[in-house]
Amino acid sequence: MEPNSVPRPTRRLIAELEELLGDPLDSSGPFSFAEIVAHEERDAIPPGAVETLRAWGLTNCLVPQSVGGTLLNLESAQALIRSVARRNLTVAVKFGSSALGAQPLWLWGTPEQRKLVAEGVLAGDAVCFGVSEAAAGSDVAATATTARRDGDTYVLDGEKWPVGNATQGRFVTVLARGPRGPMLLLADKEDLPPGSWTPRPRVRTVGLRGHDLSGIALHGARVPADAVIGRPGRGHLDMVRCLQITRTAIGGMSLGTMDAALRIGLDYVHERRLYGRPILHIPVVREHLVGAHLDLLAAECTAIPVARALSVVPARMALWSSVVKYLVPVIGEEVLEHVAKVLGARGYLRELVASGAFQKIRRDHAITTIFEGTTHVNLHLIATQLTALAEVHDRPSPGSEQVLSDLFDLSRDAPVWVPDGDGLVLTTGGSDEIVRSWRGALTELAGRAAARCTPQQAADLAEVTAALDRRRSALYGTVAERGIDAGSVVGSRAAAEHCVHHAAASCVQVWLHNQGAEPDAGWLVLVLRRLLQRLDPAVLLDEEERYLPRFEAVMERCRAEGRYYSLDAVLE
Repeated sequence: MEPNSVPRPTRRLIAELEELLGDPLDSSGPFSFAEIVAHEERDAIPPGAVETLRAWGLTNCLVPQSVGGTLLNLESAQALIRSVARRNLTVAVKFGSSALGAQPLWLWGTPEQRKLVAEGVLAGDAVCFGVSEAAAGSDVAATATTARRDGDTYVLDGEKWPVGNATQGRFVTVLARGPRGPMLLLADKEDLPPGSWTPRPRVRTVGLRGHDLSGIALHGARVPADAVIGRPGRGHLDMVRCLQITRTAIGGMSLGTMDAALRIGLDYVHERRLYGRPILHIPVVREHLVGAHLDLLAAECTAIPVARALSVVPARMALWSSVVKYLVPVIGEEVLEHVAKVLGARGYLRELVASGAFQKIRRDHAITTIFEGTTHVNLHLIATQLTALAEVHDRPSPGSEQVLSDLFDLSRDAPVWVPDGDGLVLTTGGSDEIVRSWRGALTELAGRAAARCTPQQAADLAEVTAALDRRRSALYGTVAERGIDAGSVVGSRAAAEHCVHHAAASCVQVWLHNQGAEPDAGWLVLVLRRLLQRLDPAVLLDEEERYLPRFEAVMERCRAEGRYYSLDAVLE
């Protein structure tokens, strides 16, 4: 199997991991669907799965080079998580939860804190992010855990629940109310006084069975004064900035889920016969699978450049990470729904097709719209920044050409990430190279299409981009004129539409920056029409069958070669 659309050296890294993990449709092995589903029935992860990944070096690949790991950048981390999620999202979340817990240390920790945690993580210890509390929910300002200063220590009291790796993890990054306001502290269970902490029982969940989702109660737990991460009083702000990274990484989990589901669906329609031939010839079945593949491409074009942004323009993560966290999992849910309709009753079974993996995939993926901020939380974060962006949406960002090249040229890797918490901000203030590049990109697209594509492709590109442009102008014009209430339903809907325009601009930029000798604009026409359908369901995808036959041929080639259905194939 070939890796997804990521450049070298990340491409080589993913190829190695893919070879190690193998084909999930094989009958045995810790990453085969058969073994995964069998152990899922017992709320367990297949023996050897976690150990195999650690031995290969996945943990090292998620630890920054500046503290002794081998992490290249967030793009690489997103791709690694995607590769694991193609087989078992539970395992991907287990490693992702530890990476989340460690992020505040990489961004704001002291050299001593970073060294301690890095050495522990590289040796196999896990980290957990002790933020959630039962009563607080999404309102982190309601955190009840306290950190009381007592001489050269802080005394922690409170309960964190539910938290990934809370029981099995050694290190706990704790959000607490301190003397000067909210603060983050590092608690090492190995150094906490006996009896000062108690594990809370593991939570029974719909999906992610086998994952350590539990809690920890702190009662008079003492940590040294130098356990504070970053500045006291800035805990909430630092936590929000930290989530900009992990929200983007979650896009990889959703992409991996879509990869797995689409492959299961394509295999099934070739094997299942009705009315004397494979069901892939049934028009509605074909529509579901083609639509799902186009959705996956739109999600990739959105998620990968934002992952690269952490190394290129981290100040944009305040907006772009929420776009990824909202749009990609929502698209993932829709892809799963399309494949479920194709599988019919067999999608509901815990056996037979792909060993019954699809039902697990659907249950597991539901978490991607919940943790690190629900869809509503992320829409609110987007809406709070829309007015500033709307006022300048047609003005290109200064110096945007190089930024766009660094974000969208997939022939090369993003720069190696050097953690710097101060590079992450709370709002972009209207700065957005992707959305604000739209008008200039359309001019360039028209010129390229006229010179290198067929007249029909050029005309169809002009038509679909003009339709998107009219809606874009109406949205941002209204927001700029009237403002927006971020907490209202109207605000949420405006934010959701903004995500579509962000995705459309991203798809155009991917096409402009990654052209081969004979560029094909057919997939771009289809994916832009697919995005337009999100705003206008009456839009037809390809009534005259100009582009679907070639696009379906790409899908068939991927299936025949055992590849995943991603940007690699359409960009060749």
